[in-house]
Amino acid sequence: MTSRVDGIRVLLVDDQELFRRGVKMVLGADDSLELDEVDDGDKALELMADTPYDIVLLDVRMPGRSGVEVCAAMKEISPTTGIIMLTASDDESDLYESIRSGASGYLLKDGSTYEQVAEAVRLVAAGQSLISPSMATKLLDEFVQMSKSPAPTTNLTPRELGVLRHVARGRSNREIAEELFISENTVKNHIRNILEKLQMKSRMEAAMYAVRSKLVDDVL
Repeated sequence: MTSRVDGIRVLLVDDQELFRRGVKMVLGADDSLELDEVDDGDKALELMADTPYDIVLLDVRMPGRSGVEVCAAMKEISPTTGIIMLTASDDESDLYESIRSGASGYLLKDGSTYEQVAEAVRLVAAGQSLISPSMATKLLDEFVQMSKSPAPTTNLTPRELGVLRHVARGRSNREIAEELFISENTVKNHIRNILEKLQMKSRMEAAMYAVRSKLVDDVL
């Protein structure tokens, strides 16, 4: 385990030992990250019950419980943990289900280097969402379809709506704080309230809501 500097605690959950070894080699070289690893979802959930991880790298398809099921269970244990799904499949149903389960990132193993995985950890820890480009195109198509649906009602405050618009544009917590002249902690509190009110589990899902509600015009 590496020494902890910036407090980014990462849990890698993948049944492929070779992949875990590659990720550990890159993340372990960064003194700002602290990494644990397990090879199945049940072990991961046991660790999360006692350890406040900031980021989880989670394989979508593993023996036993699927990554999507584990993701949903993790968000129940720790709603603030950022979960990045890892997959060798470009099945769009996995993408949609992962977002609904609370994932903040979605990376294709075949299209991502270990360095890109490490960068995804830093971006999601900073409050951003991240999707592999080929999958982002599919999600954009879903955004277009959602934008044609009737807009649902909301009880968000004007400030929360403003924060949600920035989230939908892909801005990090720091960028939102600078734009609205508030602290990053205040941004985090607003986002937590937004997710609670909308009964959603991730920033990405909230961004999709914003598009469907026609709150943001320049995302599509």
